[in-house]
Amino acid sequence: MSSAAEIAAPGAGTGRSAPWLGRLGDRVLPVLTVVAAIVAIWYVAAVFLNAQWAEDQARRAGVELSTIELVADTWSQDKPKLPAPHQVAIELWETTAEKAVTSKRSLVYHSWVTLSSTLLGFLMGTALGIALAVGIVHNRVMDMSVMPWVIASQTIPILALAPMIIVVLNAVGISGLLPKAVISMYLSFFPVVVGMVKGLRSPDVMLLDQMHTWNASESQIFWKLRLPASAPYFFASMKVAVAASLVGAIVGELPTGAVAGLGARLLAGSYYGQTIQIWSALIMAAIMAALLVGLIGVLQKIVLRRMGMEAQG
Repeated sequence: MSSAAEIAAPGAGTGRSAPWLGRLGDRVLPVLTVVAAIVAIWYVAAVFLNAQWAEDQARRAGVELSTIELVADTWSQDKPKLPAPHQVAIELWETTAEKAVTSKRSLVYHSWVTLSSTLLGFLMGTALGIALAVGIVHNRVMDMSVMPWVIASQTIPILALAPMIIVVLNAVGISGLLPKAVISMYLSFFPVVVGMVKGLRSPDVMLLDQMHTWNASESQIFWKLRLPASAPYFFASMKVAVAASLVGAIVGELPTGAVAGLGARLLAGSYYGQTIQIWSALIMAAIMAALLVGLIGVLQKIVLRRMGMEAQG
């Protein structure tokens, strides 16, 4: 007969009670710890960077600030060198929840503009990366000629290349979303190429020999062995690529004088010294990147589980 304790807490004696809770704690606790440390350092840095302005203002007014008053002032300035975390949080709330999504002052509106070019550039970069990787793996000439150029292409600073791309495309009548997407594609195709080349070459030599023993064609080897084996590498490279694509979209908005997008918010904030606006746009970009990477992670788990693989991370 079961004891009262076992009835009240089923599984307590087996060591299997709520295993998901422990796994969730293992994932969440380190993240929360790092975030708390970053916020604490941020607050301290805001005091040191903004203190000079507060002291100068107090000196001109002929008053002397106490330590508490000095700290409070450094955390509440209108145009601080480094805004405090709560100032950025308030700005994020006011420009997302309290503004209509169609408003030019809404971060949701600007995020959507940037997201559009990010996704288009990411899709173009992924397609280009896969095509190049397949050619590099199956063609020795491409492996010897294209791969070095792919690597060399990433040594060119994107800030120097972006205006050139914008000017050239505008000269042939292409403007708007596509030039920014091309810049995103330029940054995002590289991790896909590297990841897919590694993945397509990951099958063991014995497995390849076995496929040849079965008289499998190159097409059959690709679809039945190389492509499934490359799936974990592909999703890992896509996580890097989508973040790089977002950076490319923001950089692409800078030389165009764009009036919409997170890049435009950064420019406007720098023109008028609105550091709180700059930081809110940066945090919004980070949130977007985290959501996009998380979405790919969910897709990775679904696909690999259906393929009989375990997704890592």
